[in-house]
Amino acid sequence: MSKVIMIQGTMSNAGKSLLAAGLCRIFKQDGYRVAPFKSQNMALNSFITKDGFEMGRAQVVQARAAGIEPSVYMNPILLKPVSDMGSQVIVNGKPVSNMPARKYFAYKKQLIPDIIHAFKKLEEQADIIVIEGAGSPAEINLKADDIVNMGLAKLVGAPVLLAGDIDRGGVFAQLLGTLMLLEPDEKELVKGLIINKFRGDKTILAPGIVMLEERGHVPVAGVIPYMKVAIEEEDSLSEKLEQSQKGLIDLAVIRLPRMSNYTDFDVFEQLSGVSVRYVHNVRELETPDCIFLPGSKNTVGDLLWMRQSGIEAAVKKLSKTTPVIGICGGFQMLGESIADPFGIEQGMDAPGMGLLPIQTTLTKEKTRLQVTGTIDHLSGVWSCLNGSPYEGYEIHMGKSTAVNASSSKEKKVGQSPKQPSSDLPTVVCSENGMVCGSYVHGLFDEGDLAWKLVKMLADKKNVTLEALQSGFDYKKFQESQYDLLADTIRQHMDMDFVYRILREAKI
Repeated sequence: MSKVIMIQGTMSNAGKSLLAAGLCRIFKQDGYRVAPFKSQNMALNSFITKDGFEMGRAQVVQARAAGIEPSVYMNPILLKPVSDMGSQVIVNGKPVSNMPARKYFAYKKQLIPDIIHAFKKLEEQADIIVIEGAGSPAEINLKADDIVNMGLAKLVGAPVLLAGDIDRGGVFAQLLGTLMLLEPDEKELVKGLIINKFRGDKTILAPGIVMLEERGHVPVAGVIPYMKVAIEEEDSLSEKLEQSQKGLIDLAVIRLPRMSNYTDFDVFEQLSGVSVRYVHNVRELETPDCIFLPGSKNTVGDLLWMRQSGIEAAVKKLSKTTPVIGICGGFQMLGESIADPFGIEQGMDAPGMGLLPIQTTLTKEKTRLQVTGTIDHLSGVWSCLNGSPYEGYEIHMGKSTAVNASSSKEKKVGQSPKQPSSDLPTVVCSENGMVCGSYVHGLFDEGDLAWKLVKMLADKKNVTLEALQSGFDYKKFQESQYDLLADTIRQHMDMDFVYRILREAKI
């Protein structure tokens, strides 16, 4: 049986997912087979595995840090919010139904066998399983039916490292307050505390650590500095939204109310001289060098929001001279129309933005698959991408077809054998060559696609960027960031202590 360790936090965004990824990398470096696990994830950022199952991206990142292929067993339950009161419930990689919060809370304990089954599958292949909790274990209104924090820790016998976020302030109250609200058998599982995101002189913190250990009766296992590593976190969007400074190349992502898979644009943040801004009104949009319409969990609703806020009109006006690209839901919005005959989202049809010659019908079945191919036959500014291999995944409720099927067939390009039968090319281009769209998430992560796009924008603007002197390998860069993460945690975490609680854990 695998050894198990669990990272819980005093709140959302305490850094649990990053700490778990770092431990996965450390254990891998030390020669162990390691796998991540999170029983229940709530996120709009998801991923499709090679066998066509949907899971949260946080565990995908952790799997890559562990050097293994992502598996749906790492995240058996995924909740994707569709409104403030409900979510799409995905179990074992497949959608079950949309449920209001109250209904799901009454239902979720029925999913414990699925959680146990997934965990046991990981035990067959891993020496160590690194578990990530969700939110806080001290949510006293939710504890009775918990399946992701202490409820799970007790179920699998996992020792817990409890992380608090000092960057937000009040870390001692966070940690001690959480311990105080735990039941005695839950507190017994907490073997160590982590002060995360520390900036400054650690010696000034020392008296507080002594008092924390005296009052909490749990040792501090590490004081982890605020890490500037380019690794996506589950709750990292809030920090991205603060970006307002413009680079030489200014990329604007429309911040849709139900935006999903914003990680599609992370690669551009790593290119020197390039800024990625998330904008939610016309004033913030201004005149960027390129506009991205991201995915959405409610495409029709977010399209109507764009229409009401004036952003749609601004994007359409800019699209005459500014490149615009839509991914997934954003791709659907750029078309002529979106029909919702089955009430999947708003239960109404809506005209699209009319910038791409496609029409979309929302369907009951969700498309879930990985895709590969080569981009070709694009025109206008997008011709710079022709001949480029791509690799990514599709995940959408709906099927798009060409308004003019015959012309679409002539332009059919880059289709993967796995891709759903469609007359559409992988990337659809507008007649004026300024607008394009695709269903493929992660389109720009492969090879030098991002570099080619930014180079085109720089040439169009007649500027030179240092990053454009050579291609940029995003995947190799990500590997270096996992190593940097592991090195930092090794330096500031008592890893001898971590290995000791692993050895002593009751299985």
